[in-house]
Amino acid sequence: MSIVETEHRDGVMVIRMNRPERMNALSTDLRIALAAAWREFRDSADLEVAIFTGTGRAFCAGEDMKESLEHGRVGIPADGLEDPYNDATLDKPVIVAVNGYAMGGGFMLVERGDLRVAVRGAVFEVSEAKRWLLGGYQHGHIAAMPHAIATEMAFAYRFTAERFHELGFINRLTDPDGLLLTAHEMAQHLLTLPPASRVNTLAMMRAMRPRVPAELEDLAERLRNHGAKSDLTESRRAFAEKRKPNFKGWDDPGDRARTPRR
Repeated sequence: MSIVETEHRDGVMVIRMNRPERMNALSTDLRIALAAAWREFRDSADLEVAIFTGTGRAFCAGEDMKESLEHGRVGIPADGLEDPYNDATLDKPVIVAVNGYAMGGGFMLVERGDLRVAVRGAVFEVSEAKRWLLGGYQHGHIAAMPHAIATEMAFAYRFTAERFHELGFINRLTDPDGLLLTAHEMAQHLLTLPPASRVNTLAMMRAMRPRVPAELEDLAERLRNHGAKSDLTESRRAFAEKRKPNFKGWDDPGDRARTPRR
């Protein structure tokens, strides 16, 4: 069985992560296979809409932290992998069909989609605050959430699909049996539109999405380096060992009072 399964039908490509025993955690092999599938979708003259989903009880659990510990590094390997979905270079719409947990990097895969369908009871979490030295400050902003909700997201509180639907982050809620049916119905509607309308409207809607200003991204970069870097590994080791983490906080306790500001 392939780690990424694909199906082609009537102009629609289904891309399905298939690593259910690890909740579709983003291992190096899975990242490589996804990138290849997205390149196939991008380069095809016959495929116009993608449906992105997962197998099992999770859409995607995010970073494969066991692999990170084995490799002795955290984050995505800087290997120059060409992934049109993550690079935001696709000019075709993507419908994300969330079949279960979408955590950390899995949540980021959901938010990159243009339209979102989720099963009732699916759980979402922006996990950066648990694993890095800065929480996921940008996700609620990109989703145009009220500040209090964006702050809740940044501090790694969990959200249900039902709540995200109420907040406008999810387009449709379904039962598990109706997830792909609903996604295909949305895809077929897109395919009824004039091709130029579909392409041009998508380009305009993506251009209108909020972005974090450059000056705040500069602040974020400084904040990412404020604190004990050993806590990055400790958070992952504690997760893998199923124990409470023992965080250091700062190498120099005086750094607590030297938090970077605007």
